[in-house]
Amino acid sequence: MAKVAPSILSADFANLSKALEQCEDGRADQIHIDVMDGHFVPNLTIGPTVVKDIRKQTTLPLDVHLMIENPQQYIPQFVDAGSDLITVHVESSGDMQMTLEMIRDAGISPGITLRPGTQLSLVEPYLELVDLVLVMSVEPGFGGQRFIPESFDRISSLRRSIDSNDGCSTLISVDGGVKLHNAAEILAAGADIVVAGSAIFGTDDPADTIRQFIAID
Repeated sequence: MAKVAPSILSADFANLSKALEQCEDGRADQIHIDVMDGHFVPNLTIGPTVVKDIRKQTTLPLDVHLMIENPQQYIPQFVDAGSDLITVHVESSGDMQMTLEMIRDAGISPGITLRPGTQLSLVEPYLELVDLVLVMSVEPGFGGQRFIPESFDRISSLRRSIDSNDGCSTLISVDGGVKLHNAAEILAAGADIVVAGSAIFGTDDPADTIRQFIAID
């Protein structure tokens, strides 16, 4: 069964409570929250205050994806806001090992991610330090993009690297262009979690769509 993380950025923020209820009704595994600073990526989205509001309205784990230039500067704020997992980009500035250890020391799960054009070899040194690797299957910054087909090979390659590393139980999450029609192939390539935004919240019944994702094997 697939693990599903609805991307809340695609929900109707005027009725966020309803969107979170739909995620719980559909038995989503976690909520994916995209944070963009307008510098690392050209878009600007939510900050710790909104994460804190989301935390008040759901018991589901919050996976906060920081698409920001200096993640270590803001990690304490997102920890205090109620994040359960914080994912940072390997391309961001600062000492990556220190950043990941900072997240772990705060008592929550660290994750690492990379742009579609970034070599996988850059995240491999950190596989034992993280609980999750997020494979971006679109260029980060905007929703609604089409899945990049080359991502299948990247997922498979990363799966082999993790499986060949004794004792490494790091999960693979995939975000970008994930739909019901390609989720099975994404999971077959080696993913553990699929992140979907418009494919869930753009439907008439998001809760049922989440259940359809979960049923994929």
